Amino acid sequence: MVKRTIEISRDPCHLATKDEQLYILRRTEPPRPLPALPPNLAAGGVIPMEDIGVIMVDQRDTTYTHTMLAKLAEHGGAIVICGHDHHPVGMYLPLNTNSHLLARLDGQLSASKPRTKRLWQQIVTAKIKAQAANIAEPVLNRRLLAIAARVKSDDSANAEGVAAAAYWPGLFIGCPVTHPFRRAGRDRSASPPNALLDYGYAALRATVARAIVSAGLLPALGIKHIGRSNPFCLADDLMEPLRPLVDAKVKALAAGGEVLISPSNKAALLKVLAQPVEIGGEFGPLMVAVVRYVASFIRCLQGETASLLVPVRATGTTNPTARLQTHTAAAQYDGGGDE
Repeated sequence: MVKRTIEISRDPCHLATKDEQLYILRRTEPPRPLPALPPNLAAGGVIPMEDIGVIMVDQRDTTYTHTMLAKLAEHGGAIVICGHDHHPVGMYLPLNTNSHLLARLDGQLSASKPRTKRLWQQIVTAKIKAQAANIAEPVLNRRLLAIAARVKSDDSANAEGVAAAAYWPGLFIGCPVTHPFRRAGRDRSASPPNALLDYGYAALRATVARAIVSAGLLPALGIKHIGRSNPFCLADDLMEPLRPLVDAKVKALAAGGEVLISPSNKAALLKVLAQPVEIGGEFGPLMVAVVRYVASFIRCLQGETASLLVPVRATGTTNPTARLQTHTAAAQYDGGGDE
């Protein structure tokens, strides 16, 4: 089933658990030193722990019980922590409990270079095609599709970089942003809407990392991204073709004049995790499709298939008999907004 995405961003809250439920407790007065917490708390929301996929915390006075963190991990949930400038600064993921852990790790470690190079080729190709889908201007759209058709094994000719150089200046044409737009990545002084992109990517990264860990893979062992201090290299690899889904949402916000971080904009970005996508002829929310995407990646690693199934934006009317297994749309608790 699709898991819920929860945001804590305005009111100081205390997160606790009882009877397998997450209690979001709003503070009714300024925080006090522990243990004087219960008197100044009021119920703000109650959510089954098993329903939670990702919690985005953008409120500095939020506190947690040890039991809540342990229960969240038991149910496979993740937490993304934002800093004082509302940029994500950390992530909490469960330790893996997958019964196929050793087999999956062996598959990662023993995957041949030609196989991982072909996987990266497919990932880059899917990413550029998804970028092209965000561009309505015919000439640039055709240019990106042509670049996607020429991606080599391991992207040895850097088609990803060539496409990015064309894509970013053209993505926000007609929107009230600085032109040509420059994607600055995690640069706190970068021009809008870079911060919106970072926020959406952080939620996406947590979702992919959570699916990777649940599947028994090691998130630090990537096929292209490598970094001694990066524990989520594989998540960074697999999220590449999904980034344009966030880009499309940010573009829509920017077209309406919304280029800065705000409660409503953050809520809109979190809804990307619930938007309908198509993967292998089936339709469903992105958060569910990511699980199938990771499963397809494992089959490719193990040599069971050569074709990687990647989620793409759903178009047209979906076939109700070809839906991914799910039963609710992603929900969100909005504790508020920015200071």
